[in-house]
Amino acid sequence: MAETNIQETNTTGRKKLRTGKVVSNKSNKTIVVTIERQVAHPLYRKYYKQTKKIMAHDEANECNIGDTVKVIESRPLSARKRWRLVEIIERAQ
Repeated sequence: MAETNIQETNTTGRKKLRTGKVVSNKSNKTIVVTIERQVAHPLYRKYYKQTKKIMAHDEANECNIGDTVKVIESRPLSARKRWRLVEIIERAQ
């Protein structure tokens, strides 16, 4: 019985969910999102920020630059698009 619980809680089959900020919405039905995370240096243990830009599918063209959004991993939608918009968490001021 304990083995089934371990298999159920295994996260290898789940899709990645990330939160980031929209930096571009110029393409049709596509947004560019920057995802920022803090990483500890392996030797000095000082934290620094790493950013990554990803392209996400925005079906309704509803995102604007500066919005905080939640994106989920998906099948390849184009040559560089591998993410889909889930929701807009916060609108830009």
